[in-house]
Parts: sequence; structure tokens; C-alpha cells
Amino acid sequence: MIISIIGPGESASVSDEEHAYEAGKLAAELGHTVLTGGRASGVMEAALKGAKEGGGTTVGILPGNDTSEASAFVDIPIITGMGQARNQMNILTADAIIAIGIGPGTLSEIALAVKEKKPLILFRPAGDLLSLLNKFEHGQLFAAATITDLSGVIKNKITVPES
Repeated sequence: MIISIIGPGESASVSDEEHAYEAGKLAAELGHTVLTGGRASGVMEAALKGAKEGGGTTVGILPGNDTSEASAFVDIPIITGMGQARNQMNILTADAIIAIGIGPGTLSEIALAVKEKKPLILFRPAGDLLSLLNKFEHGQLFAAATITDLSGVIKNKITVPES
């Protein structure tokens, strides 16, 4: 399974980065490929680092025309030249999405995940985000408060249609 870990870049909190590292490591240890926006900042960098330290494979879907912004922890860089439009690729490529932290880009990816009905896990969702998203038809929307909760959701609740 390909798990996309999304969250803020430069505006990520230390807590967001710590949780992203743990989520990336967990996903890799469970045998999943970790996909992010690929840049060397915030949640993206932390999740990729965790995945590599967990023995996993990483994919970075980059906004620019080259790999200059890529994290050193990206195994497979995908150069898009699409800027923020790459968010659609992040969601469509993933089998499941984990959102950690919040920012405008992350919010757009969350909305795309809901629209595409992709399995979506909100890690410690901000404010009323979960109740807002529950107003939309979505069969696989989950919240996790701890890494242990996150592990249980990934292992026991995420279902991915056969390709």
C-alpha cells in the first residue's frame, strides 16, 4: 500500500514533525511505501526520514522542474513542474492518506482526499475539522490521537479496493 503523509512544510510545528517522523517510520515498518510532497521541510521531510529509518521506500512528488527542493530521504523523486497542482497527484497516487498538522496546502489535499473518497486518517485533527468533514459522504474517515491509534487504524480499518 502507498500511504501519503501530508502536512505543512515550513509552517509545521515541532510536534507536527515529531508525529510525522513516527508515522513515516510506522508505515514503513508495516511494509508500506511512504509518499509525500517530497520537499526538504516540515512534515514531508520528517515523514520521509522516519520511513527511511523504518526500512521503507519513499516517493516524493515535487512541485518544481528539478530535484533541487527534494529531501535527501526521497528514493523516487517525481518531478512535476506543477506547483501546488501536484496535490492532486499526491492524493490520487496514494492508497491511504495521513494528515498531520494543518495549513492551506494540507487543507486542499484533505478536501481532495474526501472528494476522491480515499481512506483518510486525521492525526490529532484541529478544531472542528473532523465534524466538518463528516458532513460529506465518505466511508473511510478516521481520527487518531496517538501513534498507537494510528497503527490500529492502518492495520485494522483501512480497506483498499483491488486494482
